Amino acid sequence: MPANRSKLLRRGIAALAALPLLTLAACGYGSNSDKSDTTKVAAGAKKIDGLDTVKIGYFGNLTHATALVGNQKGFFQKELGATQAKYAIFNAGPSEIEALNSGSIDIGWIGPSPSINGYTKSNGTDLKIIGGSASGGVKLVVNPKKIKSLADVKGKKIATPQLGNTQDVAFLNWVADQGWKVDAQSGKGDVTVVRTDNKITPDAFKAGSIDGAWVPEPTASKLVAEGGKVLLDESTLWPDKKFVITNIIVSQKFLKAHPKVVEAVLKGSVETNKWINANPDAAKASANKQLAVDSGKALPDDVLNSAWSSIQFTDDPLASTLNTEAQHAVKAGLLTDPLLKNIYDLTILNKVLKADGASTVSAAGLGSS
Repeated sequence: MPANRSKLLRRGIAALAALPLLTLAACGYGSNSDKSDTTKVAAGAKKIDGLDTVKIGYFGNLTHATALVGNQKGFFQKELGATQAKYAIFNAGPSEIEALNSGSIDIGWIGPSPSINGYTKSNGTDLKIIGGSASGGVKLVVNPKKIKSLADVKGKKIATPQLGNTQDVAFLNWVADQGWKVDAQSGKGDVTVVRTDNKITPDAFKAGSIDGAWVPEPTASKLVAEGGKVLLDESTLWPDKKFVITNIIVSQKFLKAHPKVVEAVLKGSVETNKWINANPDAAKASANKQLAVDSGKALPDDVLNSAWSSIQFTDDPLASTLNTEAQHAVKAGLLTDPLLKNIYDLTILNKVLKADGASTVSAAGLGSS
């Protein structure tokens, strides 16, 4: 491993781990909290494997709507019986990975870059990706008075949520594809990358301190509501316009000790996605209702409707795109070439899908399926 790449990897991981927990409201990322779903435990239900609780983590973000809706509609609790679902709401991938590693949560909805970082940092011992959840929902939104074409992005200030997060890596890769140069760590170069929390990105955009942002929903639609224009939808850069934005991870220790509980959560996830896709309007309202519970404020209709339309909900983890995203991080200098061969274990998910009469999914050579 070249010394400079090793140093960059250590810096990238350290920077991600050092990011503070921020209490965010309707911006799409909720504050770290702990909530239980006791009201939805059916009378006479039994505990799975005698386990009292399963701790589930997710972001207060529309790209995590499977978890939002599964919580709000009780799909997870229905499958878990008397094993109580408890929820922790996070606002950053590194903090969720830390919670998984410490045992504060057992299962989590999370983006691909934190999953990759968590897996590689532990040398493949701490987590497994066990399912997919969502694709899409990421856009480059700009001030149309300052940026009228993709070429105009050069020389401008563009926000991403945080150093090395999924959108940051995607933007750095896109910049490199334009033939422009940016130092990944400092964000300085032909484009200035401003790492800005999604909570304050709309205000920064409105104030003119940034010229645009490469961000997930609903932050992208919030910028549009402030007069921004969608210059690029990231889905157009991917084959079939699909790429993993949210997947499901589990502690390997928990997976080994409680596979039946993991199966119950995955059943709940599959049922939730089926319901979301069959009832998009009701599902959108359900996700927004849970966002209001988690963050204290629901999204306005114009933001909610715009954001929801760009996200696809799927059980398929789109494993081949995760590997591509990992290579983008390598290309940006934020990661050494990661060993992801066994990052997936889709055995239980495929068992659930098969029993449901649905098509099974592939780990794309990166694990069991």
